[in-house]
Amino acid sequence: MSLIAFLGALESGLIYAIMALGVLISFRMLDFPDLTADGSFPLGGAVAAISIISGFNPWIACLFGMMAGMMAGVVTAWLNVKIGILHLLAGILVMTALYSLNLRIMNAPNLSLLGETTVFTPFINGNNGMWVRVFVAGAVVLLLKLLLDWFFSTEMGLAMRATGSNPKMAQAQGINTSFVIILGMAISNGLIALSGALFVQTQGGADISVGIGTIVIGLAAVIIGETVLNAKKIFFITLSVVIGAILYKLLIQIALSSQTLRHIGFGPQDLNLVTALLVAIALILPKFRSKTLGVFGMGKKSVKERGSL
Repeated sequence: MSLIAFLGALESGLIYAIMALGVLISFRMLDFPDLTADGSFPLGGAVAAISIISGFNPWIACLFGMMAGMMAGVVTAWLNVKIGILHLLAGILVMTALYSLNLRIMNAPNLSLLGETTVFTPFINGNNGMWVRVFVAGAVVLLLKLLLDWFFSTEMGLAMRATGSNPKMAQAQGINTSFVIILGMAISNGLIALSGALFVQTQGGADISVGIGTIVIGLAAVIIGETVLNAKKIFFITLSVVIGAILYKLLIQIALSSQTLRHIGFGPQDLNLVTALLVAIALILPKFRSKTLGVFGMGKKSVKERGSL
């Protein structure tokens, strides 16, 4: 793999890490399987793109995109907790509606940002564009990770984790679980939309189809991260997601550039197939590791230990 391909995968992995942090909140913290991500990712990109073209500062444009994603998350959560629609169906409904909304925002299937000022433009000097995008994306990921670490150590963050773990127990402790779910889904989809806003600026334009498979990538990053770094503390949990997103994009790049796979017949058109295979492998690895530990007597307590309890 060339240096350019490596930096491209690293840049893409860091941007998708922001999205994966959002998926972590809905999928792991709230136990809310949310398909809104496939709509909120391009929503953030569409809002950011149209804002930049309209003359707004690119960072403000990213904020607008994030706010739009938060609104999408609120609608999905509201449909679930207030109307009683199943969370999967609520996500599908909002995702479907966002497809048309994104077309209305852009007034076209795609928008070009070539020649426009982006968040990366002030730091680019000569041919250092790829390095700049990696460092800027890395700085944003680090900031967001630390903010999430702080948030989940607060009373509201702990309430959110309790709601996802055991809603009935959380309610018994006086936690307004409906509000917590709505807030969590807003933060989740806000991060996903922010990722989309940064993504379109690295790609030079927004496209209506950029959100396809977003939730799969997010889940893959979470699962791969958990497989590599099986953590319990929130600092390492968020770190594992970031690592998972980067590893996922690197593995995809390695797989698609592999001569062996090319001889078999795989090519760039097989990206979704390779993605599905990687996710399947990531799902199988934890079970394989558990069986391996069990064989060596590390997965269960010994008879002596159980007898002393």
